[in-house]
Amino acid sequence: MKRPEPKNRYEQTVLANVKRFGWHCTSVGSDAQTDDLRFTYTVGLHASYGQPEFIIFGLEAKVAHEILSTVASAAESGTMFALDAPCSELLEGYDCAFVPVPRESYGDFVASALWFHGGDGFPLYQVVWPDRRGLFPWQDGAEVDPLHRQPVPGRDAPAAEQSR
Repeated sequence: MKRPEPKNRYEQTVLANVKRFGWHCTSVGSDAQTDDLRFTYTVGLHASYGQPEFIIFGLEAKVAHEILSTVASAAESGTMFALDAPCSELLEGYDCAFVPVPRESYGDFVASALWFHGGDGFPLYQVVWPDRRGLFPWQDGAEVDPLHRQPVPGRDAPAAEQSR
């Protein structure tokens, strides 16, 4: 696939990072103590390694980037995490879940990935992390921290539970 022509410095950076590292990481929102929804996502994993792109909500950019770097390393090495079951290898001491993001939500969150891929023809999964007690946002009793909001776009259960 021919990559789009960059229109600004940011898009040049995206293309350069994907060429050099196989992916780019974009963070949106503030790390300040505010009510801003913040999220971080990958661009280029699908093109470089045939893997989905990933998004994670509610974490500081540095922490989210570290988590997505681990995902990218797994994609690059060909030992990707199983996306249909809880994963204990990504977050120290906690399981995480991978939830497919519906294509109709892509435009709300992953503009750079849409630009890079020339549309929504790529899979996108959310890395969902649990609260301190190990509960996911869709589970009864899960803690909701307004400074670390973690919506699960269009889903209220992980893919493994939805397919049952």
